[in-house]
Amino acid sequence: MLNPNEHFEPLGNNIEIIVSDIHHFSTDTIILNYFCNAKKNDKVIELGTGCGTIPLLMKKDDKAKEIIAVDIQEDACSLLERSIKHNNLENVTVINSDLKYLKGKVPFGYFDLVVCNPPYKENGTGLHNPHSGKKTARHEVECSLEDIVKVSSSLLNFGGRFCLCQRPERLTDILVLMRQYKIEPKRLRLVQQRLNKPPKLVLVEGRKGGKRGFMTTEETLMIENSQGEYSEEMLKVYGNYKEQL
Repeated sequence: MLNPNEHFEPLGNNIEIIVSDIHHFSTDTIILNYFCNAKKNDKVIELGTGCGTIPLLMKKDDKAKEIIAVDIQEDACSLLERSIKHNNLENVTVINSDLKYLKGKVPFGYFDLVVCNPPYKENGTGLHNPHSGKKTARHEVECSLEDIVKVSSSLLNFGGRFCLCQRPERLTDILVLMRQYKIEPKRLRLVQQRLNKPPKLVLVEGRKGGKRGFMTTEETLMIENSQGEYSEEMLKVYGNYKEQL
């Protein structure tokens, strides 16, 4: 079940995920899952699933009746496939594919929710990690933000939701591209590590074919309180995963 440099990470509710030195998850992933708040009957697809944390968190909380998880990296898909088997989960499908070429592999115009925690850095910016897996996760070497928004628009049914997280400096790009591909921004939330620190993350939700305007800017999510401990809401974000911290 486990290869060298892999281990089980408990997520709560007796669900365990297999992670590796290359493919693991961060607080951003858990926050994104909380923000998108999948409904029990949602048909969900995650683009760039990595080790599959979001699908497993959704199954842990008995959300989403069907989940498809897509990743271009074969070793990442192997981790999730083995996690699914280890936890005896149903209705989670793993697809090893470039998200730009999903047509014919998954139904278009079908999904209620598309989720993506994309590479944060544009290709050609910042230092590239020498390991190809980490480089793919952090830089837009395999897909651009536009590729993600474009295919998400095709995957969503009318009124379906698109949720992603990004660095705040990419917010203008996100909003422009969403509107360009007929996903109207509807919710926006910033995330700060603590008071008096600049936001480190932005969460955005849009609806396919939604009317213009009426975007809600929600209260900033603070990860830490004034005592340097997890804030009350952050403990809610972690749910019973916090028991493993």
